[in-house]
Amino acid sequence: MTLVKDAPRTSTSFIIRSDANARITASRDPFYELMRRLFQDERTAIRGQRFLEMILEREASGNPIQTNEWVQLIGEFGISRSSFYAMRNKLLGSGMITNKKGVYRLSGQFAKDLVDMAGWWWVAVLKRDRDSL
Repeated sequence: MTLVKDAPRTSTSFIIRSDANARITASRDPFYELMRRLFQDERTAIRGQRFLEMILEREASGNPIQTNEWVQLIGEFGISRSSFYAMRNKLLGSGMITNKKGVYRLSGQFAKDLVDMAGWWWVAVLKRDRDSL
């Protein structure tokens, strides 16, 4: 049996909306809207947003969140260990965070993957000039 903390974190599902009115930048709370596209459950989306904000704040203060702080984190979030690791694994799989050398950090991989997909679609499928994107 594979423990959720050890589950593969190579990818995750993300909701894409085609309606221009549903764009994340059109939202009053873009961060929350982004999390709602990653997590089906609203409570998990709120926790995911909080976790990312905690990582950002702790990185900025020079005291990044250590991976061994999971007990404190599940206590603060009021969730089980499996719920924490399921949320964390989605964030890792999406490329929003990394956990290198026992430290959680925000990652640019998520953005790079979206840019790569957008560029491919624009050039290879729609046959448009890359500069017009």
